[in-house]
Amino acid sequence: MPIYHSTHSPATPQAAPRDSAAALRDSTLRDSTLLHWKPRYPQGLPPRQASHVPAGKQLSQLPVMEVPAGRTPGSYNSSPLHDTVSMALLLLGVLLITLSYNKGYMYIANFAHNMFSTRKRENLFDDHTVSDLGILSALILNTCVTMGLIAFYAIGYLVPGMQAALSHNVSMLVIMLVAWSLLFYLAQLALYYVLGFTFGDKLGTTIWTSGFKASQSLLGLLLLPVAIILMVYPNTIKVMLITALSLYICARIVFICKGFRIFFNNLQSSVYFILYLCAVEIVPPVLYCAGAITLCNFLQS
Repeated sequence: MPIYHSTHSPATPQAAPRDSAAALRDSTLRDSTLLHWKPRYPQGLPPRQASHVPAGKQLSQLPVMEVPAGRTPGSYNSSPLHDTVSMALLLLGVLLITLSYNKGYMYIANFAHNMFSTRKRENLFDDHTVSDLGILSALILNTCVTMGLIAFYAIGYLVPGMQAALSHNVSMLVIMLVAWSLLFYLAQLALYYVLGFTFGDKLGTTIWTSGFKASQSLLGLLLLPVAIILMVYPNTIKVMLITALSLYICARIVFICKGFRIFFNNLQSSVYFILYLCAVEIVPPVLYCAGAITLCNFLQS
C-alpha cells in the first residue's frame, strides 16, 4: 500500500486562522495611522525663552541658558580662624587659665586691690605664692595671644596693601606678633622696675608693678571675646578695633592713676610725671605698632 507524505506543516498557534472582519479592521487602522501621523516638530523644538531665535533652528543650536548662573570665583584667603597654630595658641591660653584657676583664684579675686590699692604696709594681699605666679603667667600669655591676633587684623585693616600678603603665611605671622607682644610686655615691666627703683622705694615699686601686672591680666580677659568676634565675624573689625583701643586706654588710665598716687609728693614731681607720660605711656605703644608692621613686612619679603 503506497504511503503519501503531506507537504503542509502542521498549524501553529501563530498561524491559526483569524476572523476576517477583525483582521481587516486592524489592518485598516494600522494603515491609516501610519499614513496620516506626522511629527509635530520635525526641525526640533521651537525656542520658548529666546524669541529672537528662528523656529527652524536645531535643538543643539539653542542656548543652554540665557544668563550664566554664579559668579567669578575669587582667591581663597586664609585667616586665624582656619589656622591650626592660631587656634592652638588661643585655646592654650584659655586652657592654662582654667587649669591654674583652682589654685590661683584668689589672684583674680584681688584684681581690684592690685589695680587701685596704694597702701604701703604689708598685708594679707601682698603675699604672692607659686599659685599666683602660675595663674599670672597664664593670664599674661592670654593677653599676649589676644593682642597678637588683634594686631594681625588691625594691620590688615589699616594697611590694605598688606592684607593679601598676610593671608599667605598666617601661622608664622601670628606667632611672631604674639612673641612681639610678649617682648613688649617684658620691656615695659623692666622699664617700670627701673623707674620705680630710681624715683621711689622698693615697696612703692612693688605696689606699682603689681598694678601693671593686674591691669594687663584683666585687659587680656576683656580682649578675649573681642579677638574671638574678630575671628568669627571679620566684617565687624572697625567696631572691634575701637572696642579694643578703648579697653587698652582704660587699663592704662587706671595704671597711670595708681602711679600718680604713689610717686606724686610735691609740685616738682609733676614735671617728672609729664615726662613719664610722654616717654613711657605714649612712645612705647607707637613703637609697638610700628614694630609690628615692620615685622610683618620683613617676614613677607
